[in-house]
Amino acid sequence: MRWPAVLLTLAAIALLGVTYVVVVAARQPESAGATTPETATVEAAPARDLPAVSSPAVGALFSEGAHYCTASVVHSEQGDVLLTAAHCIHDGEGGGYLAGLTFAPGYHDGIAPFGYWTVSDEHVAPGWSASSDPDLDVGFATAHQVGTTKTLESLVGANLLATGTAFEQPITLTGYPDDSEVPAVCQHTTSKQDTYQLRVDCTGFPTGTSGGPWVTQQNPQTRLGTVIGVIGGFEYGGDDPDTSYSSYFDTDVLALYRQTTAST
Repeated sequence: MRWPAVLLTLAAIALLGVTYVVVVAARQPESAGATTPETATVEAAPARDLPAVSSPAVGALFSEGAHYCTASVVHSEQGDVLLTAAHCIHDGEGGGYLAGLTFAPGYHDGIAPFGYWTVSDEHVAPGWSASSDPDLDVGFATAHQVGTTKTLESLVGANLLATGTAFEQPITLTGYPDDSEVPAVCQHTTSKQDTYQLRVDCTGFPTGTSGGPWVTQQNPQTRLGTVIGVIGGFEYGGDDPDTSYSSYFDTDVLALYRQTTAST
């Protein structure tokens, strides 16, 4: 399981003129004619001395001064939407949303190059809050920073959100192990675990990497691409640090995303 003990006790290179698209499809466990109804253009500042493999749009989630999970920025008109695992922001059946969380995009070596952002307006699916459904272990939230006039997305960029995609795709997986101050990064190909579960075999993704994005078609210069999953789902992301899982992104995830963007 990829969440830390604290949760158990509590229950780049300049990116100019890039067009972001949210890719959607009908609820089906295979790729099915995705469309692109939402677009926007944003600019991102250069990555600030990040490790060579890191994406500025991926960062660590903090609770009480310690990082415990991973999150990433996904494109939205508001420019402030985060994607993570549901169990990183909500205790699941019988519990509630976690409070006092912060997000540090591009975090490494004890440095938060873009500062710390307050996490609020969390959203998980009813199936997660009611019964901890592993097929719905996906969560969204918003991020704000006092005194900052620019949006988070304008500073670090964002991944596109895709639903209804194929089970087998090459991805870049990123997550923050609890015992490391730099992210773990792996490139591999996903596979089908179950009807609504993805799987990828990447070594070195233990506790703390939950919520880490599964990014396909990553641009080697911007280190941004399209996110099709997050570490979570089956076994809360996996009991083996060398095998990770994700809930399949379908129309339930899309509805949750739209609920988040509509409320900000």
